[in-house]
This record gives sequence, C-alpha cells and structure tokens, in this order.
Amino acid sequence: MTAPPSLDTLGLVAGTLTTFAFVPQIVRIMQKRHADDLSWWTFAALVAGSALWLAYGAAIGALPVVLANLVTLVLLFVILVLKWRFRAR
Repeated sequence: MTAPPSLDTLGLVAGTLTTFAFVPQIVRIMQKRHADDLSWWTFAALVAGSALWLAYGAAIGALPVVLANLVTLVLLFVILVLKWRFRAR
C-alpha cells in the first residue's frame, strides 16, 4: 500500500519529531552519568511497541513507519547501553 506523497511527508515529519524526542534523554543520561530514574518496564514496552510498529510498517509497505521505528529502535538501544553502563553498583 503506497500513500500519496503528501501523506508520506506528513508521516516522515511526525516520525522525525517523535523519534528524535529520545535524543535529549540520551544527552541527559550522558551528562548525569546515570539512568536510574528510567523504568525498565517502560523501556521494555517502548522497545516492544517500536518493534511491532516496525513489523507493521514493513508489512504494509509504509516507509515513514519503517524509518521512524528503525531509528527509534537504534536510539532505544543507545539508551539501553547507557543505562546498563551507568547502572548503580
């Protein structure tokens, strides 16, 4: 299913805004050197939801959905690595 170019543009803008909303969180984790205030449960739900949206987007051929969730998963992986690296010992 291919969306008209205007809808793809709308999807790409929406995906860019929601995806890059994670960047300030990554910056904050790196500055503070801890991520103890991030919930593992919330994080797991975000990863699962993004993976399912990615699968859905691929299944229907929606490039904006695929790209947004692929980048989101990469950013969530970065957060996971930082949360693990800076965990309380």
